[in-house]
Amino acid sequence: MKRGKLTKENSTKSSTNHQTEGNIEKSIDYLTRLPETEFEVMSVVWRNIPPVTTTTLMNQLGNEKGWKLQTLVSLLNRLTERGFLRSEKLGKERTYYPSVKQEDYIQYETTLFVERYHDNSLFQLVNAFSGNNKLSEEEINELSSWLKKQEEK
Repeated sequence: MKRGKLTKENSTKSSTNHQTEGNIEKSIDYLTRLPETEFEVMSVVWRNIPPVTTTTLMNQLGNEKGWKLQTLVSLLNRLTERGFLRSEKLGKERTYYPSVKQEDYIQYETTLFVERYHDNSLFQLVNAFSGNNKLSEEEINELSSWLKKQEEK
C-alpha cells in the first residue's frame, strides 16, 4: 500500500461504482489521514445512527470542546469536501451521513502506523506491545490460532 493513500486495490471491498450499504459506502477509493479534531468529529458521527444533525454533534462534542457552531460547521464542510461525509439539507438543519466506514478508516490508520513505526512488520508491532510484559496463556493461544488461520490463507 502506498503511504498516505488507501486505494481501491487495497480496500476491503473494492468496487468502481460506490454501492451503499445503508448510508455508508462499501468501498473507498482514496483516503487521507484525518487531523485529530476531524477524527473526533468522525468518531461522534460513527457512534450515532445516520443521519446526524449539527445539533446532535454540538450537543455531543462541540459544547464539550467549547466550540462555536461555526467551528463545527467548518470541520463538517472539510470532512464533506474530503469525502468522509455526505450532507443533505433537511429544512433548516443540515444532516450528515458517513461515507467512510469506521472499520475501513481504522484499518487504513493501522496500516500506516505499522508501515511507519514498525517497518511494515506485524512481528515488530506485536513485540512492541508485549515489551517487557509477559503475554498471558490466553493471548498466546489467540495469537497462535490467528497465525494458523493466516497460514491457511
